[in-house]
Amino acid sequence: MTHYVGILDGADNVWGVRVPDLPGCYGGGASPEEAIADVTSAMREWVEARMAKTASLPEARTVADLLRVNEIDSAAGESAVMIPVLIDSGRPVRANLSLDAGLLAAIDAEASRRGLTRSAFIASAAREKIEGHR
Repeated sequence: MTHYVGILDGADNVWGVRVPDLPGCYGGGASPEEAIADVTSAMREWVEARMAKTASLPEARTVADLLRVNEIDSAAGESAVMIPVLIDSGRPVRANLSLDAGLLAAIDAEASRRGLTRSAFIASAAREKIEGHR
């Protein structure tokens, strides 16, 4: 899994995140958490579109690299956030999981309510947890 540095800035209920290594990739929201969630989705779409055209992705620079080239303006209140990019391989793999019977029943009920398979529901929950969505 690749992590890119996002640069967060904003105040009150207007926040934004830009990803210098992914040109044109931005996210926004009414809180830092919303802006990060938005840019996480934007990053996945950006990377998937890039991979559809070419297999190469931009190299992810470190926070130190970005500070060295003055990409982050901490005096203006900008801060760096690490954002994971999860890209599906398109190849499903069977996995044997052990879960409490009560939890499994709750998963099955919620998956059914949402019109999802058990696997799709668990994959979605795992993605949300890894990407930091609350």
